[in-house]
Amino acid sequence: MINDRLDALADYPFRKLSALLDPIKPVSNDAPLLLSVGEPQNQPPAFINEVIQENGHLWNKYPPALGTPAYRQAVADWLTARYKLPAGFVDPDRNVVPVPGSREPLFMLALVTIPAAKGGGKPVVLVPSPSYHVYRGAALAANAETVYLPATAATNFLPDPESVSREVLERTALCYLCTPSNPQGTVGDVAYLKSWIKLAREHDFVLAVDECYAEIYDALPPAGALEACAALGDGPNGTPMDNVVVFHSLSKRSSAPGLRAGFIAGDAKVMARYGELIGYACTPMPLPIVAAATALWRDEDHVRENQAMYRRNFDIATRLLDGKAGYFRPQAGFFLWLDVGDGEAVCARLWKEAAIRSLPGGYMAVPDANGVNPGAPYLRIAMVYDNDTMEDALGRLARAL
Repeated sequence: MINDRLDALADYPFRKLSALLDPIKPVSNDAPLLLSVGEPQNQPPAFINEVIQENGHLWNKYPPALGTPAYRQAVADWLTARYKLPAGFVDPDRNVVPVPGSREPLFMLALVTIPAAKGGGKPVVLVPSPSYHVYRGAALAANAETVYLPATAATNFLPDPESVSREVLERTALCYLCTPSNPQGTVGDVAYLKSWIKLAREHDFVLAVDECYAEIYDALPPAGALEACAALGDGPNGTPMDNVVVFHSLSKRSSAPGLRAGFIAGDAKVMARYGELIGYACTPMPLPIVAAATALWRDEDHVRENQAMYRRNFDIATRLLDGKAGYFRPQAGFFLWLDVGDGEAVCARLWKEAAIRSLPGGYMAVPDANGVNPGAPYLRIAMVYDNDTMEDALGRLARAL
């Protein structure tokens, strides 16, 4: 039963964090700063309130499962422009499904893609380690075997497609990939993404590419999986997005996590199947939210302002932390991934001495076959506040380190 399988998720990262830090009272006189959660603290553009108000007469309507044609077209246009896709590559009616953020579809996709058996055995879900905890939860809920792929400095903090055995690949039904990576902020290029897509097509599994940090980047816009699909050309059945699903939301891009608005895009067969699931178990976006989200996908000015703010935060980090705790400037995202030797111990000390709440890297990973947790030496710091607040926070962090 799913209830029994979910019992295995007692080590939810933020539950563990509360158990570690709640008994500790900070001795610092500084105001506590919560750098443990990737929740943007700056405000989304004010125009979304106007759009929601203008569409307030639609609150009495049940939300359509697939949003509106205008929303799906805005998404298709955004994907085409952002990833320089051929005209018509994304069909808004066959390749796009609106979703409330990315967490729900990342979890629910497992229920529509994982069969009872595959390759003569229990189906496998490939999950990076460390990674977002929802991937693991989805595999457990779907009664699949989770195979963890180390995402360490040796592989640019991304899982190595060549490290997976053929036996495991034959049983793989779903593979989660996150680029830009959470927590490390490294990016897979088109060649890297193409290698995973080829594996997915050869062994007939779904490649779920979590791209929710793609619009917060330092120098160059990260490549995307649909961009790699376009570079590969047609899939084996004549459709260019076979076996691939990408996930995007407005939570990070537009600093609007409370809006709960995003989309999944890719393989038309998977999109159709997911659309069926919405009718039973998922949450469609309310129409006033759909209208606001449509406006956000069509506006880039606020995104550029966000990017500039985060770049200034990383300028501050580079100035204060360069040469400390293995600091490196991430390519994208808004996390620092610091090698502090013992992430859990330093997390507790930072909370006590500097009133900074962070997340031990080991809470995002699992021990490998040798019993080594690849995240254990690390600490994740969310750079989600304004520049002045981050100057204060990183100054405290530098002094404590």
